[in-house]
Amino acid sequence: MNKKKKVLLAFSGGLDTTYCAIWLAKEQGYEVHTAAINTGGFNESEEQALAEKADNLGIKNHVMLNVENEFYQKGIRYLIFGNVLKNHTYPLSVSAERVFQAVALAEYAKEIGADAIAHGSTGAGNDQVRFDLVLQVMAPDLEIITPIRDQKLSREEEVEYLKSHGIDQEWAKAKYSINKGLWGTSVGGAETLTSHKALPDEAWPTEFVNPDPLSVELGFEQGEPTTINGERLTPVKVIKKLNELASPYGIGRDIHVGDTIIGIKGRVGFEAAAPIIIIKAHQLLEKHTLGKWQLYWKDQLAEWYGMLMHEGQYLDPVMRNIETFLEDTQKTVSGNVFVKLEPKRFELEGIESENDLMGSKAGKYGEMNNAWSGEDVKGFTKILANSMLIQQKIQNHD
Repeated sequence: MNKKKKVLLAFSGGLDTTYCAIWLAKEQGYEVHTAAINTGGFNESEEQALAEKADNLGIKNHVMLNVENEFYQKGIRYLIFGNVLKNHTYPLSVSAERVFQAVALAEYAKEIGADAIAHGSTGAGNDQVRFDLVLQVMAPDLEIITPIRDQKLSREEEVEYLKSHGIDQEWAKAKYSINKGLWGTSVGGAETLTSHKALPDEAWPTEFVNPDPLSVELGFEQGEPTTINGERLTPVKVIKKLNELASPYGIGRDIHVGDTIIGIKGRVGFEAAAPIIIIKAHQLLEKHTLGKWQLYWKDQLAEWYGMLMHEGQYLDPVMRNIETFLEDTQKTVSGNVFVKLEPKRFELEGIESENDLMGSKAGKYGEMNNAWSGEDVKGFTKILANSMLIQQKIQNHD
């Protein structure tokens, strides 16, 4: 008797991966194993519910792979160091975590001796490229199976297929696709498929309760968030606690519009209270503790780092080079940032740091100069103007 081929399926319990699980077992005869990869988006009850669903589908074996800390250490911390916001808006909430999910999937597939790896990506988005890129590098000998993409299935076709196999859930009523992780939650569907409609209040994962203003003190050590209101926590726990405090204010909600890896424009909503606040607070602290050219070159390299991360090219060696630079810039980025939370907005009130370059006794901006004289400035500006003056005279520019 021929042994069944073993396939490992990235399993979220949603419509697409449920279809994949049934199709791989019933139509293709695979021995189906499933893995959910937790990058900070599952609580204990959700993990249990997913395991029960996998069991009800007849999955051979289901595991939850927790890579939350690795996601922070090898990904999020560099996004903070670089103040990375895609198109000045999006903190890479989902795009960054996909890389770490794919890496965990590849490693586990090799551990169980799988013959193939499957995922539920369609053929119209970024995730298919992110997963495939990592799998091509980390598990090049394993077949990649993508039933939804390969069959060009519509949502309605998937629902009908599952109904025919006795799985009749409220798929059609699930108006939005929600992807939750440590670094934010994406919200896609309905209005985000247009160019002009805003997401309604009920689409956002966290209810806006419009509370009174709240002051929060964020502490950073060498660029990493380490305290909140004086309480020392791991960076992961700082992110989670800040998110609990800020999300009910409706902070961190926005819609990102960008160019997908495959060349079409995409639009997605996201809720990322903690990431947005942390990035902006960290950026303010850097303005006080880093020099002009450190800030400039950080911006250039961080832009590239964010783009490559977004497009799934995390395994390219240049990413390690950029990380080395970013980490080196953080030696003086320590101190506290004072943040005021208000309904649907936040205010950065100021910072406190031993490395604050405003503490220089050379002078106070707009008030007093102590390290130079007015004559020094006259000579300095005369020399500084020379190249422009020469060009104006010789080329007779107006």
